[in-house]
Amino acid sequence: MEIGIDSFAATIPNPATGHTVPAVDRMEALLAEVETADRVGLDVFGIGEHHRKEFLDSAPAIILAAAAARTSRIRLTSAVTVLSAADPVRVFQDFATVDLIAKGRAELVVGRGSFGEAYPLYGFAMNDYDALFVEKLGLLLQLREETHVEWQGRFRPALTGQGIFPRPVQAKIPVWLGVGGTPHSFARAGSLGLPLMVAIIGGSFDRFRPLVDLYREAGRHAGHTPEALKVGIHAMGFVGDTDEAAADAFFPGWAYMATEIGRERGWSKATRDQFDAMRGPHGAFLIGNPQTVRDKILAANEALGGISRLTFQMSSAMLETEAMQRSIELLGTEVAPAVKAALGKAPHHG
Repeated sequence: MEIGIDSFAATIPNPATGHTVPAVDRMEALLAEVETADRVGLDVFGIGEHHRKEFLDSAPAIILAAAAARTSRIRLTSAVTVLSAADPVRVFQDFATVDLIAKGRAELVVGRGSFGEAYPLYGFAMNDYDALFVEKLGLLLQLREETHVEWQGRFRPALTGQGIFPRPVQAKIPVWLGVGGTPHSFARAGSLGLPLMVAIIGGSFDRFRPLVDLYREAGRHAGHTPEALKVGIHAMGFVGDTDEAAADAFFPGWAYMATEIGRERGWSKATRDQFDAMRGPHGAFLIGNPQTVRDKILAANEALGGISRLTFQMSSAMLETEAMQRSIELLGTEVAPAVKAALGKAPHHG
């Protein structure tokens, strides 16, 4: 199992003081987090894509390029590229360029986006939500295969054999399909034989087992090998020296974000009781000391029939810079080796 981190480059006010860290300082802290993750042997670091005031990740490829120049081993991925509202040609060029800077460590997780801001921003209609994604995913996958592409669709000008440059170091940049809870999305990923990245940010891991089984069955039905049908999980996670230290570092930022976004979606205010339930034995938050987090990862792996990649969404703890660095170190030096040992694989030290 690969273990890593996803960041949304969150920049939110401290609930206690009302002070917001300047964006330039937050970005520097984020790049330092990637450097630490690389140093302690984590496998992957992802940058999300949002177009909101709470996040600095509207141009993830640029952040990943900066991270690529400051790291040597860790794989660097989007988490998630909002492909429906993007030009697949530009996305491919951006990530091929990151791959050159990273010497072959770039990846993509593509999806339709859990927020809708990108659609009006770039002039796309939400009622074309699925059609946009299907068409653009098809083009992106064709761009991986061919340098001179002939293609025609509804949402961008036709390609008539133009060369798409630069080409990446890797023969094929890995493209994962990012999904939430829509059965059709799981089945589509399986039919295409693409690795799956499932966002599980609430509830329990085991309730996603039927959807993961649907993905695997669709993949088998389409003739793809089990090895091609990787399942990744994106989950809320944070490691501290004690369960209480981890929870206390993560909760204030999580509560702020959950309440702000929940207000837009008609949810009630986020509470500590909800949070504590989600980090309990049956909840999907991987928050606690190294042993607690290790045990929950292994339980999630069992519940879902095997996980190939697990990425921790830690952005909510950005208010606690020292705790964030400590969490990344514990994840890389204690949790990841313990999980890999339990799964019968030696830790990977680069």
